[in-house]
Amino acid sequence: MAGHEHDEEADAEAVAGHTRRHRSDTTVIVTDERAVRRAVRAAALGNAMEWFDFGIYSYLAATLGHVFFPSENPTVQLLSSFATFAVAFLVRPVGGMVFGPMGDRIGRKKVLALTMIMMAIGTFAIGLIPSYTAIGFWAPVLLIFFRLVQGFSTGGEYGGASTFIAEYAPDRRRGYFGSFLEFGTLSGYIGAAGLVTALHAWAGADAMEAWGWRVPFLAAGPLGLVGLYLRLRLDETPAFRELRSGSAGAAGAARAGGGTGREAGRGAEDRAEDRASARTGTTARGDLAKIFRGYWRTLILCVALVGAYNVTDYMLLSYMPTYLSDELGYSDTHGLLILLGVMAFLLLIINRIGVLSDRFGRKPLLMTGMLGFFFLSLPAFVLIGQGSVPAITAGVLMLGLSLVCLLGTMSAALPALFPTEVRYGALSVGYNVSVSLFGGTTPLVITALISLTGSNLTPAYYAMAAALVGVVAVTLMKETSRSPLPGSPPSVATEAEALALPQARPPRREF
Repeated sequence: MAGHEHDEEADAEAVAGHTRRHRSDTTVIVTDERAVRRAVRAAALGNAMEWFDFGIYSYLAATLGHVFFPSENPTVQLLSSFATFAVAFLVRPVGGMVFGPMGDRIGRKKVLALTMIMMAIGTFAIGLIPSYTAIGFWAPVLLIFFRLVQGFSTGGEYGGASTFIAEYAPDRRRGYFGSFLEFGTLSGYIGAAGLVTALHAWAGADAMEAWGWRVPFLAAGPLGLVGLYLRLRLDETPAFRELRSGSAGAAGAARAGGGTGREAGRGAEDRAEDRASARTGTTARGDLAKIFRGYWRTLILCVALVGAYNVTDYMLLSYMPTYLSDELGYSDTHGLLILLGVMAFLLLIINRIGVLSDRFGRKPLLMTGMLGFFFLSLPAFVLIGQGSVPAITAGVLMLGLSLVCLLGTMSAALPALFPTEVRYGALSVGYNVSVSLFGGTTPLVITALISLTGSNLTPAYYAMAAALVGVVAVTLMKETSRSPLPGSPPSVATEAEALALPQARPPRREF
């Protein structure tokens, strides 16, 4: 590690637009600001396009229920539509188990490009499906199939994009740069909600059911090509390159070393390559077993954090327009406009939350968000139930301010739970198992509970229960701000920071 000894030799080489400085005891990555910003921009824009694609369905749920699930009962129709929304989340863990370990083997960049292609294809195809009145039973079957394609591709998106940004960013600014991932998420939701709102206002309900609902889905094709172009132009992350260079060095040393015979030489090389494979996760059969066996405690913590975060996230950003229109009788356009305004405000402050998490730590910001949902959800939904524009706006804003504390922090906190060699895979598995169980089912569960109980305050109680789980999880997690990612060398913004690092750091234990 970079130290203060004057007689210590140091050399440097370029690594993905960064400088890798060698000292006698370890390596320090000195980041290139332009390379970091280029990587963050591409990851965030790609994420925005993914969630534009995914968010469209949420905002068109009622319309799609009429098109694909004809029924005399509006509640049954809406439940059918939300069940199709939820079915995409059933395959997200499968996508995470496929794409996550793949990202640890072949690299983050290639897998993120692949998920971008699949999401664009799935979304574009939904826009081409004939209605139930045209082809009957096959219409909802095709809708469910392409929702499964969307869900499968999304299984590799968040874990990969958050890992990509975290591994590019300097340690002291990981929260700030990580917040741009959720900046992209909010931008995607705003783009989807804005387009759907404009179409509703311009075309009207009848035209939306006839053809207008197809427009946002068809827009996914060209947007996907833009996202793919941006991602293919990126270099691999410095942390992953560092891991692979160490593995390649071990294998190369075995090939160069002597032996008593051909068999002995081959055996030494194989053993070295096996060790390299263990470091980079190249043994496909052992990937998931290694994650579940070696990191199960951290996986449980990840599932709890993500579950609490996603229940509140999907309740506000996906379900709220439907709640306002179907449960409170508010018009589709007015409900979306209020949510759009609140999301635009959150977009303005989310990067400030990332900066605060770098300064004060991840845990204080995450705890603020969880406690906000626990104490403010009930007053917020009482306000929303009043029905006036100021009351609804105030209630949604209370929930939004709690959510932004999680949005601006989680993208930096979650990748730091796992070491480099399994980070993409472990985070993708933990994140998507949790989202599948708790996030994507939120609109369906809340709609069913309101129908069962008859209480419009049910979403508040559901959010409070999720927040309570989140409070426990945040209490148990370790603070990771301003520290190197586990399994990665320290990453700093300047040569001066590298030289100022202490020569020795105490070992950091996992949860």
